[in-house]
Amino acid sequence: MATPTGDAATGQAGGSRRAARIQQLEREGEVAADFLETLLDIADLDGDLDVDVDGDRAVVAIVDSDEGRVPRRLVGTDGKVLEALQELTRLAVQAETGERSRLMLDIAGHRAARRAALVELAHEAIAAVQQTGGRRELEPMSAFERKVVHDEVAAAGLVSESEGVEPNRYIVIKPG
Repeated sequence: MATPTGDAATGQAGGSRRAARIQQLEREGEVAADFLETLLDIADLDGDLDVDVDGDRAVVAIVDSDEGRVPRRLVGTDGKVLEALQELTRLAVQAETGERSRLMLDIAGHRAARRAALVELAHEAIAAVQQTGGRRELEPMSAFERKVVHDEVAAAGLVSESEGVEPNRYIVIKPG
């Protein structure tokens, strides 16, 4: 009996690695959800948890429940409380799994709404750069926000880079 070689062997191994990675991300999501559920219970706050895998990261969302709305103070000004909760959740996942997590946390749809606004901002900046041929600097953004803009700029065939130092790191968009 012949053994698989070339693309067939690579395909099977790649599929097995991908399945294992998805299983690992699902585990991260479960650990994160347990941590956040405990946190919500301790703080006596409402909210349901949705767990998913998006690309190469686990995604956990705290959404409104039948019992009430998620307190918007969990998002905080400019998403600062959300960012802090995400870091705490990542640390809880790392403590449980022994692996560094790139988990993404959303609360009350804040990140989804911010993503949509950033895509619109990126498209406006891209159009300006294409029209003028000059560079365009955007306001300081978090790493999540910069990633959204970088992806849109790359898809448009332009170049972008981050400049500055946290927390004032910003994106510069240039012609391709």
